[in-house]
Amino acid sequence: MLVDLRTYDNLGTPKYFHTLLVTIQKGGSDWTETDIEKLFYNKVIDGRTIFDGCLSLANKLNLLIYNQEGTITISQTINDFLNTEKQMCDKFVELLLLNVKNDDDFQYIFSSKNLSYDIIYRTIQISNSAFPLKFSNFKQLLLDFEIISTHPTKEIKKYIFNSRYKKIFDKSILPEIRKRKIGIDELKRDLEQKQIYGEEAELFVLDYEKKRLNNKFGIDWVAEYSVAEGFDVSSFETVDSELNDRFIEVKSYSNKPYFFWSRNEMNIARIKGDNYYLYLVNRDEMHLELYTPIIIQNPHKSVLNNSMWIKEIEKFKIELRST
Repeated sequence: MLVDLRTYDNLGTPKYFHTLLVTIQKGGSDWTETDIEKLFYNKVIDGRTIFDGCLSLANKLNLLIYNQEGTITISQTINDFLNTEKQMCDKFVELLLLNVKNDDDFQYIFSSKNLSYDIIYRTIQISNSAFPLKFSNFKQLLLDFEIISTHPTKEIKKYIFNSRYKKIFDKSILPEIRKRKIGIDELKRDLEQKQIYGEEAELFVLDYEKKRLNNKFGIDWVAEYSVAEGFDVSSFETVDSELNDRFIEVKSYSNKPYFFWSRNEMNIARIKGDNYYLYLVNRDEMHLELYTPIIIQNPHKSVLNNSMWIKEIEKFKIELRST
């Protein structure tokens, strides 16, 4: 879908689409593309005078119905959501996300390598680099409909996802991201199983933390969106904590406790110190009613400097020196 829209300068704004749809709705079934072009001729909407890709996008989202006679009518999918511009925006965003969720270009933009999680604003972040020039019109569409917005901290060159649309993102987009998260070359059965084990353990810890903190609001499954944060769950030390101050890396094991620790996880553990925890979850026992995981505070200190834990180097990075 996005590849077909790359050639256009402007894919539309909320004001444009609301004006278009309400006008056609009130004007009956005699509208044609020529009529629509005349409607917006020489008009400036949200600082734009070119509306070349708007009808194409409206057609792809099934907002408009092109009849055999060449006339255009409103689709029932949007007809009942035109009372206000805000109401139309919400429905438009829903239809947009549902239509692009399987699009290869959209999956490239919203791949796990481009996503991270903002603890302060409690939302998904997407890197500016996720939008090369060929996707600039789509990025502008996302900004115009406030699906994403510039990060409040100017020094951070990222966008944040509007929490208003998080529910549909989690339901429709996130499952597709998960499917592609491992990568085509690595989709082997054993790695798929490891991913399943990891997500089951993370969900267990998420539930464990909610019970420990009496369902306190704000416990986030960070790894659901990003694998680059160095921890999986953002929680709280106590019920009275006002900000997230317990950062949990979850490791799943069977039989004897063990885990693999990435360089990034170790570095984040060092930085966060006593606020960083390892939760080691025995997947053979986690379904038992009173099971409690092994909880290790500040593992950078309590594990690396503890002779009770055997440390082995699994891999070496070997690089040729520059000449």
